[in-house]
Amino acid sequence: MSIQPAEVSLEQIDLSDIEFWAQPPAFREGAFKTLREQKPMAFMTEPELPPEAPVPQGPGYWAVTRHADVIEASRNPEVFSSGRGATSIPDLPEMFLEFFGSMINLDDPRHARLRRIVSAGFTPRMLKKLEDDVARAAAEIVDDLLAKEHCDFVTDVAARLPLKIICDMMGIGESDYATVFNASNIILSAGDPEYMPEGADPLATLFGAAQDLNNLVQDLGRRRRGSPTDDLTSALVNAEVEGEQLSDGELGSFFILLVVAGNETTRNAISHGLVQLTDHPDQLRALTSDYDRLAGPAVEEIVRWASPVIWMRRSATQDTVLGGEKVSEGDKLLLFYSSANRDADVFSDPFRFDITRSPNPHVGFGGPGPHFCLGAHLARREITVMYRELLRRAPGIHATAEPERLRSNFINGIKHLECSVR
Repeated sequence: MSIQPAEVSLEQIDLSDIEFWAQPPAFREGAFKTLREQKPMAFMTEPELPPEAPVPQGPGYWAVTRHADVIEASRNPEVFSSGRGATSIPDLPEMFLEFFGSMINLDDPRHARLRRIVSAGFTPRMLKKLEDDVARAAAEIVDDLLAKEHCDFVTDVAARLPLKIICDMMGIGESDYATVFNASNIILSAGDPEYMPEGADPLATLFGAAQDLNNLVQDLGRRRRGSPTDDLTSALVNAEVEGEQLSDGELGSFFILLVVAGNETTRNAISHGLVQLTDHPDQLRALTSDYDRLAGPAVEEIVRWASPVIWMRRSATQDTVLGGEKVSEGDKLLLFYSSANRDADVFSDPFRFDITRSPNPHVGFGGPGPHFCLGAHLARREITVMYRELLRRAPGIHATAEPERLRSNFINGIKHLECSVR
């Protein structure tokens, strides 16, 4: 019923070594358990950068591993800034940060302005349409699934739902689904050889993928400004808050963020959910027999367990103290959500997958504060509807092999998961 974290000493832990993230889950869980108990604010050297990198290797970062410290940093954006980069350990140029991260790499007031404009696009009518679209898409996915005996759960189920919802929501046609899917894989690949062609320049490949998404939505946005329809792109480019609208560049950056954050994270939560329900058949039986009652807490537990985004970075704007350590102005901090979600001070029996867990104050959608996930409601809805459809119509579905994991220190990804519907 529970994962058994390995015994790992402090000397064995190097969070900046990509090989650490290739270790089995039990090793990584054991390493973070050691950090929480012995050095919850460990200072790490930064990853080595290739000679062609546009920036030098930085001075290091604090690994924030306890739930309470992640919450404190999240609630105090004035002290722990996102504007110097939230998704990258190296200090990247501002233009790069905004191109790839949109509002996630901004502080107020610019963050608040962009979030207000984007939020204005999500009208009640659009939210209702989204709910209907999710139900219809999930039914179509299961229709296709039932025609097969075996499948790759990631590509055939988990990746299809959020990809279709995001593309349909933005007004992007089915002919461009593959472009969006492939580009998002490259952006979050962290150099995984499956998504990075051999011999390719990683930086050029990354920029190329992002530019494909940028061009796709900017072209659409220009058409929708003159001829709006009922999609989100039309709402975004025509939304006006206090006299301001999104620029073409802001629309492109938001779409890159939406594709990466809304597609990859939801698909990985759904994928991790099947792994756990396969490994815990009693939980699967309980959920199947009383779905309406247990769906809510089950989805929260799936997100806690998956912790699809492993960390986000903050930078100290002043000298301060966090977790009992003196943090200096300019210091980098990585908020390890995955570790916070296993904190025994907060979660009873934290290594147990329990769909009845309550309370469940996980930080799988980020910590509280201005950067809490804008798409949390949609993600919850997608996971809920997808599993309702699966367990109603394909109750025998189960993983038939170990998941093939993404080699990344940022996304807790599953690339492939063999499954059977019988």
